[in-house]
Amino acid sequence: MKKGLKLTDILVTIVISIAFGIVYKIWGPLYYAVKPFGLHLDQLIYGMWFIAATVAFLIIRKAGVAFLAEVAASSGEFLMGSEFGLEVLLYGVVQGLFAELVIMAFRYKRFDLLVVSLAGIGAAVGSIFLDYYKGYMGDLSTWNLMLLIGFRLIGSVIFTGFMAFGIAKALEATGVTNLLRPASKEDYDALNR
Repeated sequence: MKKGLKLTDILVTIVISIAFGIVYKIWGPLYYAVKPFGLHLDQLIYGMWFIAATVAFLIIRKAGVAFLAEVAASSGEFLMGSEFGLEVLLYGVVQGLFAELVIMAFRYKRFDLLVVSLAGIGAAVGSIFLDYYKGYMGDLSTWNLMLLIGFRLIGSVIFTGFMAFGIAKALEATGVTNLLRPASKEDYDALNR
């Protein structure tokens, strides 16, 4: 992996982030539509808000991309009139940072399902910290809090792990990513695990 981001890397990351920013904006009403069903089922779809980081990393594969993607996607969501207001930017920074730290722990050398799933869990942990400081989590009984955390972690693996990996694999198969970096046998093998 070459060090540093080129202008092309940054622009592609921003384009990916804008696409996911639109998805994030659409996801807010869906999140609130699921909420009344109870038992924290809304937490199972919460992981969608972490996906920009892992998709961008799987495509660009450079340091800082996950953080940049998540911040840019949350900025896009905010600019489109997010119902969460300015708070969405803080969440984007923290979630992107936590995802980036997990990817950094693997020294930016692994691009497999395990790493992006763990990055999603990292982003989920960051969001849980922010939610804790908002104060409402302390009011939940222990079983209810464990259900919320468990479902958010499961949702993060589903979206930032499996779904992001599937998107990256589909893009690799089309050859679109060859414009950014030539695909090697290692790339294909990593996606076929």
